[in-house]
Amino acid sequence: MGVVIESEVWEPKPQLYLFLFFSSFLSIFLFPYFSSKSNKTTSSIYPDLGGIVSTPSSQSSFLRFQTSFLFIFSLASLNEGIQSVFGEFEYAYYGISREQVLVYFCVGSASALLFGTFFGMLSDVIGPKKICITFCFLHLFVGIWKNVTMHISGWIASICLALASSAFSFCFETWMVTEHEKLGHRQDMLSDTFWLMAFFESASLIGSQVLGNSLIGASAQKGIGFPSIAVVFLSVMIIIYIGRNWKETPLTGGVKDYAIALNACIFHDKKVCLLAFAQACLHFSTTVLWILWAPTIVADGREVHLGLIYPCLMGARMLGSTAVPWFHSGFLQVQIEDCLIFAFSAAGLVLSIVAYDYQEIGTLLTLFCFFHVCVGIILPSLARLRTMYVPNELRGGMISLSLSPANAAILFVLVQVRMLFLFADTQSHKNNILKL
Repeated sequence: MGVVIESEVWEPKPQLYLFLFFSSFLSIFLFPYFSSKSNKTTSSIYPDLGGIVSTPSSQSSFLRFQTSFLFIFSLASLNEGIQSVFGEFEYAYYGISREQVLVYFCVGSASALLFGTFFGMLSDVIGPKKICITFCFLHLFVGIWKNVTMHISGWIASICLALASSAFSFCFETWMVTEHEKLGHRQDMLSDTFWLMAFFESASLIGSQVLGNSLIGASAQKGIGFPSIAVVFLSVMIIIYIGRNWKETPLTGGVKDYAIALNACIFHDKKVCLLAFAQACLHFSTTVLWILWAPTIVADGREVHLGLIYPCLMGARMLGSTAVPWFHSGFLQVQIEDCLIFAFSAAGLVLSIVAYDYQEIGTLLTLFCFFHVCVGIILPSLARLRTMYVPNELRGGMISLSLSPANAAILFVLVQVRMLFLFADTQSHKNNILKL
């Protein structure tokens, strides 16, 4: 009589979700109490608890502006999440091999490197509003294409979504900062908007997974097209909102003057160079981690519910973003530069532990969550430093140029992985021939 061995599928404990989300909201709700108790400058979203006094009209105007921006930014993040979360699911559903998926990733990275690099400079010249609309049209085109053809075109989707992600990395932030200054709001209020952007982006990515699962339902054959319909609907909503409510002032100087100013800012200012290098390192590490985290966890044939791990990682990023006001404007009063040194060092240490040796799934998940806590701290801190050292009219170009070395490194990594797969397939083919 044979022995049946039942394999247990690993999944995170429910207590982890509760810890991450309750910790995030406790951090938000307890911050004004401890901040006012220590007689420090309070976050601008809590104007009645001390700090610099604002008039009720200016405060209400800022809250309206902040709320409307965070709403449209969350919808854009939801779009990004649906396309990224269910991209690999669509590849698997249509039977596309992992080697071909890697080719699509290489095409996307090459597109981001060759064309996405210039998106930021184009945004500074023609205005971020047009680039935000372009971002929406790229998602709209991919969503309509998938629904019309009822089949995924990896080349078209990879190129369009890579360009959309490149635009997303700077266009909404650039527009928000420019509009914030034009409306005359205080500069210290930007810190709140930055960490709230990181918080709502992570929450929207979790929401995209929930929305996608709900739309697909139990039958993938019937529901595979519903996420694309949601992308089309969200893109149209964002385009209408931007067209009706956003106003901007185009570049006043010439393109030549802009190029001279951008060159002087990025290549001749050591602080901006260091800031660009930090942004590139963060982009490279997070992208490579998102490529490798699932294969690392399921190594040696381990069975894991990967869909249940994704909310943990995003919840950890939410928790990290809520820690930013405690460090920068709370009673801790840590300098932004010191905070970044700590966060980058901790993130690097975590990744070195992951790369050192084989780890249990629970240990890996803990390390990955800690890394995303650090990312949640780093993102708003870098945005704040950009406000301090980079002029608003050069912000988009600076961000896109800083990402180009990271995109080149990511493309190199993907090509190397592709070559490893080809080598492994060749060796397997040779072994099969020898056996025959």
